Amino acid sequence: MNIHEYQGKDILKKFGVSVPRGIVAFSPDEAKQAAQQLFEEQSSPVVVVKAQIHAGGRGKAGGVKLAKSPDEALEIARQLLGATLVTHQTGPEGKQVSRLLVEEGMNIDREFYVGITLDRSTSRNVLMVSTEGGMEIEKVAEETPDKLLKIQVDPLYGLQGFQAREAAFFLGLEGEQFRNAVSFISALYRAYMTIDASLAEINPLVVTKEGRVLALDAKINFDGNALFRHKDFLELRDTNEEDPFEVEASKSNLNYVRLDGNVGCMVNGAGLAMATMDMIQLAGGRPANFLDVGGGASPETVEEGFKIILSDKNVRAILVNIFGGIVRCDRVAGGIIQAAQKIGLNLPVIVRLEGTNAEIAQKMLDESGLNLIAANGLHDAAAKVNQALAAG
Repeated sequence: MNIHEYQGKDILKKFGVSVPRGIVAFSPDEAKQAAQQLFEEQSSPVVVVKAQIHAGGRGKAGGVKLAKSPDEALEIARQLLGATLVTHQTGPEGKQVSRLLVEEGMNIDREFYVGITLDRSTSRNVLMVSTEGGMEIEKVAEETPDKLLKIQVDPLYGLQGFQAREAAFFLGLEGEQFRNAVSFISALYRAYMTIDASLAEINPLVVTKEGRVLALDAKINFDGNALFRHKDFLELRDTNEEDPFEVEASKSNLNYVRLDGNVGCMVNGAGLAMATMDMIQLAGGRPANFLDVGGGASPETVEEGFKIILSDKNVRAILVNIFGGIVRCDRVAGGIIQAAQKIGLNLPVIVRLEGTNAEIAQKMLDESGLNLIAANGLHDAAAKVNQALAAG
């Protein structure tokens, strides 16, 4: 689950991570009031008005602006609120701005990058720091790897003091800046672990001319599998920032990710789903989604899955690929029949069922009177999907 920058900073503050003073605003008048309050509390001649969307690259897209007065903050807020920002992460459709963060100005000396995430190749958390703050870390890693330091963290001992110091040394900090950076990195790792984050990214981390070390930006992603331990974080979710199909799928506990293809996929198990999508692509088609109905799929979840797939107007055929291990194939067949009767499946539906009660399931489908195309194996299923697309 992703959250907004201001929400992430509010969480980080509780763990002693230094962040600029900021106030969230949902209207131009609130932005003006926030700016007025910050000008009264600080000596900086500017405040920063930042669009809050779940995407990076806001500055380049015009979503981050400086204001030298409350009235200027008001005018900037009028321009940003309701506007659509298009960045390299939003796609061409962009995201609409519905809230702003008005933040104190910083007397910036240098900008760095600090991030913590899971390195799946080593099954360890990795602390990453770079001297190239404000840039895409993927670009830094590819073009100038010598400017990126990765420190593997032993899960038994956690981040050690010498590792935080190593990171600060790599950034070239000294004296007060060095000590503040070590404290910052240690607090960030403590926050990352305590809240069960999957990513804690500070880009840029800034060092001011006064020696302060602060998170000028903050991106926090939560591990969805651990949210049951942090139910208070659920209220931070902004569904307006998410794909409506994915929001609807989550209500039925379906694992759904929308893609840009024309073949709807319904599969049980993430590995089988990925293999199914690969086969569709290799056979000449394009998967329209990732949809894992889970090991205990019921007729109701299968029906809901069909509804979500059919909501995508780009879908021209549907492939159901189920391996009956935990879930019985006849239960899935019942769901397919129930969905066809209730919502009217008028697209070609290719069905491949293997495993527990597969023969019973196939008989149910054959006797249903529905226009379903049986497939024998994954290659055959992918080929028949593309035949159906060509015929349509």
